[in-house]
Amino acid sequence: MSSDFEGYEQDFAVLTAEITGKIATVPRLPPDEKKQMVANVEKQLEEAKELLEQMDLEVREIPPQSRGMYSHRMRSYKQEMAKLETDFKRSRIAYSDEVRNELLRDDGNSSENQLIKLREERAHLLDNTERLERSSRRLEAGYQIAVETEQIGQEMLENLSHDREKIQRARERLRETDANLGKSSRVLTGMLRR
Repeated sequence: MSSDFEGYEQDFAVLTAEITGKIATVPRLPPDEKKQMVANVEKQLEEAKELLEQMDLEVREIPPQSRGMYSHRMRSYKQEMAKLETDFKRSRIAYSDEVRNELLRDDGNSSENQLIKLREERAHLLDNTERLERSSRRLEAGYQIAVETEQIGQEMLENLSHDREKIQRARERLRETDANLGKSSRVLTGMLRR
């Protein structure tokens, strides 16, 4: 169990280090590269969130007496994730301000500005749609796990019921055998006395 958690921890550490480095480079990049880097960081942040979710699931599977240490580590990872998201928002706001300023400088062609704004809004809508789809897939996966768990529980109950019936039948046979032995013992005792 802890080996899975530690594997996720290593992946999380590598990923957050990459994200931190990329966030730091965003302000220094040319506009085209900035846009690409922002999209890249957004994807990596989603990956990091998914890793955190996996780690959280692993912690829930750990026995309660051993869970404390892992829960503490999870809290620090969640704090680290929140800090990364805050840093990224600041970086992105700076990036958005820069794009807006470029648009305002080029106010000679307002239809082009509107087109650029529409493209940005479209990209934002596509990004939100993609996030919704990822959330839907996660919900479906969670529902599937719940259904499978319910099926396993049902099978276990059926197996336990069958085992109980077998034990009851074996107990009845044992009682019958015990009663028959008692009769046989009395018959033998009677025969020996004669």
